[in-house]
Amino acid sequence: MSRREQPAGVTYHGLREAPDTSEITAAALTAFAEAYPDLKLQPLVIVIAALNEADNIGAVLDEVPHQIADLPVSLLVIDDGSTDGTTEVAQRHGALVCTLKVNRGHGVALRLGYRIAREGGARYIGTLDGDGQWDPADLPAMVALLESGQADFVLGSRQLGQTENTDAFRNLGVKFFARVISQLTGSRITDTSSGLRLMQAGLTGTVTQTQPQYQTSELLIGALLQGYRVAEVPTVMRQRLSGESRKGRNLAYGLRYARVIADTYRRERRAAKTRPPKAAHPPADRATADTASASQSQP
Repeated sequence: MSRREQPAGVTYHGLREAPDTSEITAAALTAFAEAYPDLKLQPLVIVIAALNEADNIGAVLDEVPHQIADLPVSLLVIDDGSTDGTTEVAQRHGALVCTLKVNRGHGVALRLGYRIAREGGARYIGTLDGDGQWDPADLPAMVALLESGQADFVLGSRQLGQTENTDAFRNLGVKFFARVISQLTGSRITDTSSGLRLMQAGLTGTVTQTQPQYQTSELLIGALLQGYRVAEVPTVMRQRLSGESRKGRNLAYGLRYARVIADTYRRERRAAKTRPPKAAHPPADRATADTASASQSQP
């Protein structure tokens, strides 16, 4: 069966976008624009890419306050081809929802959300997962780093905080890939795959993103090698509210993640040779850098 013929309900795990991805996302954008004409989003948009999270998404949305660190919040859910009513549950809990008719990958869904947020006037874009593993209570500290001009991109780090995940292989992988990316980029990063992130909205439009699934490392490496300032704050990674992870088997996931890191690094190093130098930023406040583990890229 070809990728184009992939039926609804099948999770997409490819390293390249399916041939019909542009068609699928364009249809979703058209439907979204018709559902929400003349949309103007709040300064902070929380984007949640969700696949079959009807049992969890309502509780996740209810945890996010209407205002974070004095910034009004819009909730935007990208339903990545769910078959369990995720769209309807998210709408009932106050989210704007853009629905893909078939699953095309977490990265595709997030990029669609980033685009909607940018075009809707967002200043900052945050991300959470639809399974309840990341706590929005950590977002005010992340907003403060962006509002004070000390960072462009902030990660919630389970390594600086703690994790309730008991999978030893996954936890070892988090530490291993953090060391790899830190070595490659010259920046100290402790958690490269966190689903709790906050960034300048414009960053999502300037950093190249092509990954349909393994998108966290691609965005992070691209941002670091383009000179964006990345900081981390401690967070707790919780257990899923219900259901099982769709990331696949540990070994296959780790090998694909490693390949994406290598491919992204090579691509960004090639691009750096022709990219104009990014304007220097003022140094971050030392106290904040110590407590938030702020990292300046050194390509």
